[in-house]
Amino acid sequence: MPSFDIVSEIDLQEVKNAVDQANREATTRFDFKGTESAIDVGDLELTLSSSTEDRLRAHYQVLEEKLVKRQVSLKSLDPGKIEEASRGAARQKVKLRAGIDQDLAKQLNRFIKEAQIKGITSQTQGDQIRVTGKKRDDLQEVIAACKGHDFGIPLQFTNFRD
Repeated sequence: MPSFDIVSEIDLQEVKNAVDQANREATTRFDFKGTESAIDVGDLELTLSSSTEDRLRAHYQVLEEKLVKRQVSLKSLDPGKIEEASRGAARQKVKLRAGIDQDLAKQLNRFIKEAQIKGITSQTQGDQIRVTGKKRDDLQEVIAACKGHDFGIPLQFTNFRD
């Protein structure tokens, strides 16, 4: 029986490369001189810091541009609120969303069921969803329907088997 998996993954190496490029640009641009703007990478979390809130927002915008160029979806970013740091500086934590949580998995399964494509079943397997069907065309129809709907996270369709 043909099947495929729906997953939500981010390429951490591409994120690190984008962060390096954004930090490098912040050190060379005139409007960032003396602001000590930097982005630190943690486990599925980025920490932006700068001397002012305006420079922090500008640095976040530079980071978004670099991520888009490296084909990392901006839907995987979950920015927190901007906090006050010492001496009037600003700090912001940005979480990276990877994987499909249980609530979203239920929503995806319900969406697939409501599409009413004959012979299609879906089930949650950890942080991914396995979709099976009788015909390859039906599975491609499910992929097209999922791409057309916004679930708030980037979705990839992997492991397509006939």
